[in-house]
Amino acid sequence: MSRLFGSVRARATLAATLVVAVALVAAGTAVLLSLRSNLLGEAGTQAERSARQVATELAVGTAYADLSLDVDDRPVQVVDEDGALVAASEDLERISGTGVDAVKPQPSASPSAADGADDGADDDADDEEDEAREILDPGEVGGRITVSDGSATIDGDTEDYRFAAVPVKTDDRGTLTVYAGAPLSAEHGAVNTALTVMLIGFPLLLAVVAWVTWLVTRRALRPVEGIRREMAAITASEDLARRVPVPGTHDEVARLATTTNETLAALEASVERQRGFVADASHELRSPIASLRTQLEVAAAHPELLDLEGAVADTVRLQRLAADLLLLARLDAGERPADARIDLAALAREAAEGRAGVSVRGEDAVRVAGSRGQLGRVLANLLDNAQRHARSAVRVSVRRDGDTAVVAVVDDGEGVPAADRERIFERFVRLDAARSRDDGGAGLGLAIARDVAVRHGGTLTVHDAPAGGALFELRLPGARARTARDG
Repeated sequence: MSRLFGSVRARATLAATLVVAVALVAAGTAVLLSLRSNLLGEAGTQAERSARQVATELAVGTAYADLSLDVDDRPVQVVDEDGALVAASEDLERISGTGVDAVKPQPSASPSAADGADDGADDDADDEEDEAREILDPGEVGGRITVSDGSATIDGDTEDYRFAAVPVKTDDRGTLTVYAGAPLSAEHGAVNTALTVMLIGFPLLLAVVAWVTWLVTRRALRPVEGIRREMAAITASEDLARRVPVPGTHDEVARLATTTNETLAALEASVERQRGFVADASHELRSPIASLRTQLEVAAAHPELLDLEGAVADTVRLQRLAADLLLLARLDAGERPADARIDLAALAREAAEGRAGVSVRGEDAVRVAGSRGQLGRVLANLLDNAQRHARSAVRVSVRRDGDTAVVAVVDDGEGVPAADRERIFERFVRLDAARSRDDGGAGLGLAIARDVAVRHGGTLTVHDAPAGGALFELRLPGARARTARDG
């Protein structure tokens, strides 16, 4: 059960069904209440119409025996001021809800005799009742209608009724009240029928909603299941060249599949770069290690043949290569540079100190924020590369360009071909001219320089120098600009 409702399809179906169920219950309740209210109002109108008809007859002096009391077999009562039943439907056997339970008319005293019995008492009672009830003129039918619910038995049939009470003032019989009822069987039947239809139809409708939602969500999630299966297969096979299927729906699922394939492509490229890096690093490490081992083995057999300077050079080369690989690993791991303030002009002069043919020209206090060690490595790598290719001189200039610090390293060599200006920043890449030199390096210097520049929010590019040769331009955000951006 928990696995079933752990499914997105099951949860979506359950949610849709519950929402529709709540809506149907609310709508059904509103319909039933509205239907009942309308039918009760209609019954009250019919009862009032019947009561007014009898009241109108009384107002014009119609005798009790001649009243229209048995129209449509509805219960009718006529009650005098004393609450005595003076007229009623012929077949009325029982009644409730009107306040008068009598069903057979009672003989009443004549109005003149009643008035002569106690004029003072009747006058006082009339004054008190007039304050509580509508005051009518002789021959006038009242406008205030009282509605109540009850039941009545007519000729053996018992039903529920809505009663309307209509007062009427007569000339000779005082104020009378006519109670007339309208049956509620139509209201009960309609409400019961509507309720039965709802009790049968709502479950069927909910079943249809659940079934349609289940089918629609299955169809919508089918591509997701395909993506999941393919990702599971890729994980099991470790084949990053595979891709998940992209549905042609152009919706969120299609975008998910496209993003997943882009992630797989980036991961594949990263793994390939890592494999290439490991292979190149192994190749570069093998050469100095093999050379150093050969020299040590020769020295062990013939101490007089030991090439100490060569062994030291191989050791230094091996040490520099290990340091470069370690720095690249730290950069790939996302190590954030320090946020120290550095005078880039002073750092350039330090890097150029002791280098033959290198001149530095720059403004004072061109400050940037970052790691002094890493930026020093960038300048050293650029100078190493420039000296390796220069014919006679290397010029370094440091300046401001708005909020940007710019370092330009220019050599008077042959320059870099346009086709190779991005490739030289790849790891372990060396052009043929560099490979022909004994001190060509491992091809990591420019790659490290660009990675450090990017980590500091800057750029490193190469162009043709105005006087010939190569121009390497390092651009870094100034200290204040970088601090504002990071904040």
